[in-house]
Amino acid sequence: METKAVISALASLAQESRLAIFRALVQAGPTGLAAGKVSEFTGIPPSSLSFHLKELSHAGMVNSRQAGRFVIYTANFDAMNALLGFLTENCCGGNPCTSACTPACEPSMEPS
Repeated sequence: METKAVISALASLAQESRLAIFRALVQAGPTGLAAGKVSEFTGIPPSSLSFHLKELSHAGMVNSRQAGRFVIYTANFDAMNALLGFLTENCCGGNPCTSACTPACEPSMEPS
């Protein structure tokens, strides 16, 4: 992932409403959510929601598709994983992971 794309992705997530939207879409999985459901789950009014979805979309963090008269939004899991990979690619300087960075290198088995 290029540095400019990383900065754009992080900037799009560095706002409370957009982070809540992205987390709701991640939780919804690949089926995604209609904009109305995103508004319902996050408590963000539709007028503000469209602005935040546009920002996340421009950063490549969400995708949208038309389904009848609804627009379905999904988290861009490829972009999310690329961002996580970028943030952790130099973990422990290429050495075997230590307890200090184990959570970054190995997914937790505990529910969040």
